[in-house]
Amino acid sequence: MNHQLILIILLAYTLMLFLVGWITSKNADNESFFLNNRKSNWMVVAYGMIGASLSGVTFISIPGWVSDTQFSYMVLVFGYLLGYLVIAKVLLPLYYNLGLTSIYSYLDQRFGRWSYKTGAFYFLVSRLIGASFRIFLVINILQIFVFDKLGIPFWTSAVAFVLLINLYTFRGGIKTIVWTDALQTTFMLASVIITAIFIKDELMMTTRTMFQSIAKSEYSQMIFTNWQDQRFYLKQFFSGAFIAIVMTDLDQDMMQKNLSCRSLKDAQKNIISLSWALIPVNLLFLSLGTLLMIFANTKGIVIPGTSDTRFPEIAFNYLPSMAGIVFVIGLISAAYSSADSAMTALTTSFTVDFLGIKRNPKYSVEKQKKIRQISHFGMALAFIIVIIMFKAINNSAVINELFTIASYTYGPLLGLYAFGLFTKRQTRDRFTPFIAILAPLICYVLSKNSEEWLWGYKFSFELLILNGLLMFLGLMIFSERKHVNK
Repeated sequence: MNHQLILIILLAYTLMLFLVGWITSKNADNESFFLNNRKSNWMVVAYGMIGASLSGVTFISIPGWVSDTQFSYMVLVFGYLLGYLVIAKVLLPLYYNLGLTSIYSYLDQRFGRWSYKTGAFYFLVSRLIGASFRIFLVINILQIFVFDKLGIPFWTSAVAFVLLINLYTFRGGIKTIVWTDALQTTFMLASVIITAIFIKDELMMTTRTMFQSIAKSEYSQMIFTNWQDQRFYLKQFFSGAFIAIVMTDLDQDMMQKNLSCRSLKDAQKNIISLSWALIPVNLLFLSLGTLLMIFANTKGIVIPGTSDTRFPEIAFNYLPSMAGIVFVIGLISAAYSSADSAMTALTTSFTVDFLGIKRNPKYSVEKQKKIRQISHFGMALAFIIVIIMFKAINNSAVINELFTIASYTYGPLLGLYAFGLFTKRQTRDRFTPFIAILAPLICYVLSKNSEEWLWGYKFSFELLILNGLLMFLGLMIFSERKHVNK
């Protein structure tokens, strides 16, 4: 691969996003930044959310993960259907009826200020870490295969990448992201399909034999019935349902796009469409992962490092040069599609939930805009710091780390919302932060000792369910009988 060419492609792609940002941010105000004045077309939102849901983690890690987990990840994806149904029928109506900009405002109305701040804090931590992981993965791959060869240090790559995202979302926010996400979803999916075609041709397969090879492969097993296995199908399915709820409905990043739709009905159509679309899309990524393994085994290729390097290693070094170009386009599309909305959501939560710019009457429209813009750059700085820190400590496949951390940080949010929605008790608000710290700690201790204490049982993504349950029980203990209108 010509490394200068890859750099030119990256810059050209970014300039295209700046053009889209410039067009869509005309006449944008604070409401455009936060919710696109609730004028988003649900079909555009649903299509764009495919890319935002997948991100660079899916693009890199899931194809590489096939060698360890086979197709068991698909059971998790089927669990999404149940989770998204709960979002559409239970939680979206709540948010629309309350007219929320930040979804964590619900906790203020239901419990009080401490619960509200606790929920918003856990989102900030969860999304900052999760989004930073996603960006790190992409920058690290580009660093290994491109920037190191050009003599560009990692910290320079990280700063440039994050600032570029910050700049093209600076004015338009959600108004811009709705359209850039749709564009980036197209490039990401196209790159996977084109890469599969390159591999098929290199292996001299027909389309039919390619599908047959994937289906008959040792990597295509989906159902695992051993209850002690981390891939146990029931565990995967229900984990998927709860992951969908917490990482979409309890996440300001994903819900901000839903809340920008014209009506509740449109938002519900958006979320249901997304849930079904993710099935063939994830199957596509897993199929590519199987093809990569078949290609590596056939050619006798041994790839050093973690599974995250398998896709780029083959694309850059063992396929035609055009495959490397296609890979880069797909990779940066995946990275931008999740990072831009995460930065916007974090800015929204910080300014609305912690600074209270929409509640405080002393803030004029211009003052709100200035605070929002400063906060946006502040979030970019936070991203850079976390990405550089993660570079120093990373030692495993990013997707596994991402969902493990989500199990701990999203668990308290799951417990808070479940308690608010399904009970009529009033928790003692001032105790909420302490319960939200204690629940993940207990969860961590149990997960580390589960094999010894629970007859060989190994926790996986269901840590999220356990964490949420512990939070729920803690709130129940420190609560009183008091009717609260939801």
